[in-house]
Amino acid sequence: MQADSRGRPQLVQSWREIEDRDPVGPLWRAAQIFRLLSFVYALGFQIAINGDLTRPGLTWTLFGILTAANIWWAAGYLVGFGRRPWFVAVEVAVSAGMMLSTSFVTDNDWISHNQTWPTTLWMTNAALSTAVIGGTLWGAAAALAIAGANYYVKGEIYLNFGRNATTILLVSAAAAVGMAASRARTVHGELVSAIALAARSAERDRLSREVHDGVLQVLALMAKRGREIGGDAAELAELAAEQERRLRALIADEPDTPNALAPSSRDLAAALRSSVAHRAQVSAPADPVTVDAHIADELLAAVDNILDNVAHHAGPGAEAFILLEDLGDEVIVSVRDDGVGIPDGRLAAAEAEGRLGISQSVIGRVEALGGTARLESAPDAGTEWELSAPKHDGKATP
Repeated sequence: MQADSRGRPQLVQSWREIEDRDPVGPLWRAAQIFRLLSFVYALGFQIAINGDLTRPGLTWTLFGILTAANIWWAAGYLVGFGRRPWFVAVEVAVSAGMMLSTSFVTDNDWISHNQTWPTTLWMTNAALSTAVIGGTLWGAAAALAIAGANYYVKGEIYLNFGRNATTILLVSAAAAVGMAASRARTVHGELVSAIALAARSAERDRLSREVHDGVLQVLALMAKRGREIGGDAAELAELAAEQERRLRALIADEPDTPNALAPSSRDLAAALRSSVAHRAQVSAPADPVTVDAHIADELLAAVDNILDNVAHHAGPGAEAFILLEDLGDEVIVSVRDDGVGIPDGRLAAAEAEGRLGISQSVIGRVEALGGTARLESAPDAGTEWELSAPKHDGKATP
């Protein structure tokens, strides 16, 4: 609830403000214009033929009820509260029922020489409403329901569309409007995604400037001063320099664009080169290796933990090598180093001591993706990890 300039409450915003938020709002408005024009035609038809009917008084009563219902439907579609499947389903049911009432208000001789009451044109509104809310298939289904009511009243199905094109016109109109509605929703979704991407990019740029002017400057100063002081400060200097490199790589990494990968996917090969290339030699396919974004993030985190272990435990001068393989439905990331290796039983002992870095940060992380993590190592023989994981988790379309 809102208030006007005098503080008086307003229940809702104007219908135009509400409509503008709906990607198919213009179609709803156009459909109501068609509803008005078809009503004028139906009213003229009713005036012209009412005297020929067997129950003219009842026909005018039904016409008044249908007129009130159409005003209610038009208001619902314009303001927005009627843009629901059940609301449209009621319109289809009432429209078909009114067409069926033709047999009750007149005789078979009149029916055989005239269109059904209260005109097929007016009843087309139900099919158009269904098409706007449900798309082409539902619109066509509603059109066939209206056409079926017409055939039932006539007592026969016309296959000669050259003489009776009612079904063709109903289905064609509903299909066209349904296609327009579906396309409008698709374009609206793409526009929203583009706006969100622009907003994220602007925020990323702002944060990058803040990080560059603050954190990176401090880390660079810590690295410089630590090397100058020497001793234990030199180790802190190397850690500061490492974090500086990671932050620079992070803020330099370009986000996915709408024309590249879908927001739910990432190129694992490019991500590996960007995030760990300064810590290991990376070999990966030249073509993008597209995986679900969260799978890429988890694999990168596992590789990061492995490389941390190489830096801290593989010995001075140890180098790491990464190989990425794309096997179609899964990927394999192999991380090998030429360090001192891991003594037999060391990982089990570390886990028993409560040190769960390897078991949770590497093995547990990969197994949670539905993959496997295999380790081969021996004293003075280096270490090799083989991480295999599916490219997609099956919850989203690749």
